[in-house]
Amino acid sequence: QVQLVESGGGLVQAGGSLRLSCAASGRTFSSYNMGWFRQPPGKEREFVAAINRSGSSTYYTNSVKGRFTISRDNAENTLYLQMNSLKPEDTAVYYCAANRNVLTIASKPDSYDYWGQGTQVTVSS
Repeated sequence: QVQLVESGGGLVQAGGSLRLSCAASGRTFSSYNMGWFRQPPGKEREFVAAINRSGSSTYYTNSVKGRFTISRDNAENTLYLQMNSLKPEDTAVYYCAANRNVLTIASKPDSYDYWGQGTQVTVSS
């Protein structure tokens, strides 16, 4: 089992940047594929980005490609999401998640086994 705690959210103007962090407890962080999801106000949770165990493969939803970068530091048990050129439509609660099935990099929320509590990102126009 792994416990996840997100941080780094906040209020930023359009065009600005934020870096989200997700700290994982336990010694098995490197055993999981990891993902970032977000839930805009009044909408369902949606996939943002994912990364495999080693960090060698990443996958992004089209709307964030070229703006967001997912990365991980297995020595520090931490997942990151660097968000640049933020837009008002990026406003959401952002969640990190861990997936025990490492055969594929999944984009569906149901594929993930553990979730953090979320961190709010608000982008003003």
